Amino acid sequence: MSIPQMTRFLIPATVLILLLPPGVGAQERTARWQRSGAPTEVPVTVFHSTQSANLPTAETLGRGEWLFEISHRFLPAVSDGAGALWGLDGPVYNRLALSYAVADNAMLGITRSNLQDNLDLSAKVRVLASRAGGIPVMAALNAGVAWNTETPAVFGIEDNERQAYAQLIVDALLGERLALGVTPTLLNNPRIADIDAETAFALGLSGQLYLSDQASLLAEWLVSEDRPDLGHDAGTFGIELETGGHFFKLILTNSARMNPTQFLGGTPFEFSAGEWRLGFNVTRVLKF
Repeated sequence: MSIPQMTRFLIPATVLILLLPPGVGAQERTARWQRSGAPTEVPVTVFHSTQSANLPTAETLGRGEWLFEISHRFLPAVSDGAGALWGLDGPVYNRLALSYAVADNAMLGITRSNLQDNLDLSAKVRVLASRAGGIPVMAALNAGVAWNTETPAVFGIEDNERQAYAQLIVDALLGERLALGVTPTLLNNPRIADIDAETAFALGLSGQLYLSDQASLLAEWLVSEDRPDLGHDAGTFGIELETGGHFFKLILTNSARMNPTQFLGGTPFEFSAGEWRLGFNVTRVLKF
């Protein structure tokens, strides 16, 4: 199937999936915990979603559930003003993702970004969900490999299109509404334009303030190394709306890169109002 044919198929299919009424295929978050009798223990939950804007959380799906995602990052800055419709004129980087829960604590995922045609295969396993001194704490391991089939035109990097990463995710809920996460990360080959691959360290920090059952404020920061063309830490803040098996995230960020091996390498833009870009994530939980 050619790229134009795939595009004509994917756009209507995506719209159909996202606009299905909640009763068709979607499952409310609380439904997976319903019992015929009274539960003996309230499940530990920190973040409601399986990811912040870009960083993963320790949350997983229920066994047999699917998660579909479509996300955009607009390349023009908001500061470009009315001439670029405050960044909405595009173009955009696009991400499509599909994850499946093989168990209540384990997920497999495939994600594609049109930035360098990055294709990512990942696995996440939740290894802890308990209360430490009354504070809900969750931990997970997340890892993935990626291929970039559209590499920069640099002599000698033809075999340098592969990347990999491994993450430890630790989340805690303070009070009833403030979720915090720390994600130390090892990233192999952060910059594919380099002939020799290196292994770098990055530290992700995320937080979410739940204003109600449906609305929250989110923020995240990635501490990364200074490297050519990716000299700045990536920062993101925005709002999340949760309803009927959907999560809608509307954000401002200084990073237009989304797939893990790309986002984790840093960003060329400073974290200042003049460099902020608009973006959104839309995810939907499905169970067949």
